[in-house]
Amino acid sequence: MKTIESYIFLRKQIPLMIGLSIIPGLGYIFLGWINDVVLPALFWYALTIGVSAAGYRLYKAYHPDRMNTEETKQWYSKISIFFVAIFSLWTVIFVLYATEERGHLNYIAIFTQIGASVVASTLLASDKRLFTVTLLFLLVPLAIYFSLIGEFYGYILSLFTFVLLGVLYYASYSSYRLLETSSYQAAHDHLTGLYNRRYFIRFLEQKVKNLKHTKKFSYMMLIDLDHFKTINDSLGHDVGDKLLQIVSSRLLRHIGEDQLLARLGGDEFVIVSHEFKSREEALNNATTHANTLLNRLKETFIIDQHHLYISASIGVEIIEKNTTSANRLIKEADIAMYEVKAQGRDGVVIFNDELAKRIETHLQIERHLHRALQNREISLVYQPQLNENKKVIGCEVLVRWQNETLGFVGPDKFIPIAEQTGLIVELGNFILEEAFKTFASWRDKGIELEQFSINISVRQLFHGSFVQEVERLTAKYLTSELTAKLIFEITETVLVEDIDRVVDVMKRLSHLNINFSMDDFGTGYSSLSYLREMPVSELKIDQSFVANLGTDSSDQAMIVTILNMAKIFNLKVVAEGVETAEQLSFLHENNCHIFQGYYFSKPLIYDDFESFYKSNIT
Repeated sequence: MKTIESYIFLRKQIPLMIGLSIIPGLGYIFLGWINDVVLPALFWYALTIGVSAAGYRLYKAYHPDRMNTEETKQWYSKISIFFVAIFSLWTVIFVLYATEERGHLNYIAIFTQIGASVVASTLLASDKRLFTVTLLFLLVPLAIYFSLIGEFYGYILSLFTFVLLGVLYYASYSSYRLLETSSYQAAHDHLTGLYNRRYFIRFLEQKVKNLKHTKKFSYMMLIDLDHFKTINDSLGHDVGDKLLQIVSSRLLRHIGEDQLLARLGGDEFVIVSHEFKSREEALNNATTHANTLLNRLKETFIIDQHHLYISASIGVEIIEKNTTSANRLIKEADIAMYEVKAQGRDGVVIFNDELAKRIETHLQIERHLHRALQNREISLVYQPQLNENKKVIGCEVLVRWQNETLGFVGPDKFIPIAEQTGLIVELGNFILEEAFKTFASWRDKGIELEQFSINISVRQLFHGSFVQEVERLTAKYLTSELTAKLIFEITETVLVEDIDRVVDVMKRLSHLNINFSMDDFGTGYSSLSYLREMPVSELKIDQSFVANLGTDSSDQAMIVTILNMAKIFNLKVVAEGVETAEQLSFLHENNCHIFQGYYFSKPLIYDDFESFYKSNIT
């Protein structure tokens, strides 16, 4: 596949070549006129004007924004004919005047033939086929002419002509190889040999412009390998690199000649299809193609005696005339790909209006979230935690956001966005500080709680300054007695991250006597080995299990299992989402002793929690 740059370079040579033919051609007419042999020059000049006119039309006809791949190939074929024709005309004038000794026109013909050869080797250096053919057309007739002189010096000149041919070919080929190497390195990934992200962006921008003109459709597939990081971490980067190379080979076997495959970086690949007449045709082809690739990628990889099994998540975006930009296309395909990840990986999702609306909401939330703290829109509420005697023994700190434009935004919507954007660190520090202030003020008012639970996000936990920030805030607001009552709730999702790093951070915080709770237990990645490794003192039964008590026997069995497991590990258990007396009774009968949920109270603002606590102890 020739690059757009190579076509643009050749196009630039057209007016230059036209000028180098028409202007010197006038000299032949003048010399022919004063030596009374003007007719051959006029005949040749008329041909030159005709070929130059055709070349100029080709120059004007090239519009990369409007031409598809097939049209570009046809244009290239025509421009190749033009260059061969215009240089061949110099051979024609050489033949016409090579034997004409009047005015030494034969010498002029020889000189211009050599000059045309030098010009050809320079202007056409970017195209091996063109400069090879052109040099042969120009210099072989000259060598034959010298050999026909019949004198010894003629044979010597003929030999020198072939030497010149070799030198000019070598110079052109060297320039060609240098251009090819530079172009290849700039456009290709060094590991896989596929096109790189830089070339892909340029190609996609061009594709978007083309489709605006052709009114046709294409599609883009963003392919991300599932759990590739695990292979890299467990088997080493050498195995990971070999896997990427084999994946590239498999993908190459399943794309057409007029499709583009590129590696964006890491374990991300992208395919851009050829053009289709209708959106439905493009959509059907994309679905079939993506599922074929999924199946091929799931076939066993054997690398250094390791049998590896992987899958992929593929996001698909249809490219059409209404597409605004290449960057937006990539973002939308990326959204579709991450939707596959969210659904459990190993699948295909096509970006659609529903996803578009969701991402628009996402962007709105992200935009307003940046100013939420500054505008004092973030507040805290406190969910009471009660024991089996219905006495308030603690609370869970929850965050709320009320925005003037968006209204109330639930934490299930804005917390993941804060995680993705990194705002969770600033937001988390704010929550910690406000919560610590509350805990200290309640102690001063005689509100004695046994525990005070605060949710900690994965990104917040891993932030470099997190431990120092906790140390600073506890020293500023809390006594050692209050600090020992703190419980940081972490979800099971931290276990898919670096478990050793998680444990290290938890142990550093344990030196402050801070306790930890495993939130949403039973819904994620926990195992007995993790519970042994991590300094956890509490498990929280996810509310989804509690909600199905009495209707789903498997959820009942799961709760009993968690409670038994907690007993073995000497852990407290908190049941979330308790809403009925029947749920409370079941949990209590199975030795769960701490509860929270709407059966007791909804999350309360500061003053209402105080009132609830005081009414609870009287």
